Amino acid sequence: MEFAWENNIGNFIASMVVIVLVYALLFFVISKVSKRRTSFIFLVFSFLLYVTAYLLTLETVCQLISFVSAAGLAACFFANLGDLRKFIANPFSRRTAKPVNFGIEKIYDTQQLFKNIETTVISLSNSRIGAIITFEKNSSLKDIIKNGVPIRAPVTPELLLTIFYPGTRLHDGAVVIHGNEILAASVFYTPTTKPFAGKYGSRHRAAIGISEISDAVTVVVSEETGRISIAVNGGLEAVNQTNFLRVFDNYMSDRSSD
Repeated sequence: MEFAWENNIGNFIASMVVIVLVYALLFFVISKVSKRRTSFIFLVFSFLLYVTAYLLTLETVCQLISFVSAAGLAACFFANLGDLRKFIANPFSRRTAKPVNFGIEKIYDTQQLFKNIETTVISLSNSRIGAIITFEKNSSLKDIIKNGVPIRAPVTPELLLTIFYPGTRLHDGAVVIHGNEILAASVFYTPTTKPFAGKYGSRHRAAIGISEISDAVTVVVSEETGRISIAVNGGLEAVNQTNFLRVFDNYMSDRSSD
């Protein structure tokens, strides 16, 4: 049996370096876009098979493994489109347990903050005033809010209602909140390009768009119907006034699957 290194040791070493680098890059990308153990098992298994086939100069087997690997990777990326968009937006970001800290972290009453948000959202819904409010979590929105107007003020229902009141200069766009502080208003997001059944306005598409590239929680109030929705991880969930606080608290506390 002929082996790959028998003809030209230089070409063999170069080929092995390229193979290792390609699979190392795939490992890096997969680690960013997929948390599924099966994806890593598939990648390791295909790498070992490919190297073995290459060492034995089984060209047909190498081509077959390459085709199967490409199909499997495409399926993995398709199943994790939301995380893939986050990776493309910031390929070297690191997820941390702590939220991004803008200046000195303030101690505040989370329960009171959430009640203030509930009061604001219900008031906006009853008045049918359109609004989009984003709550930053681990993913930093620092670069995105640069297109908005800096506020840097405590969260209060009165201030939020004033910002979204029709006719004001800050009415359009989103408000971004970090902790108990309004960072900016009139912030505009890139809307999602995903097709959805039913009618979704620009606010809803923008909310889904920001949720596809970050772990932020975004509350949307429809100007036409007063309907309340929450966008998280590339999805949109309609909620009513009665259960808004519970659902919002679950998403902010990462207990949405409970």
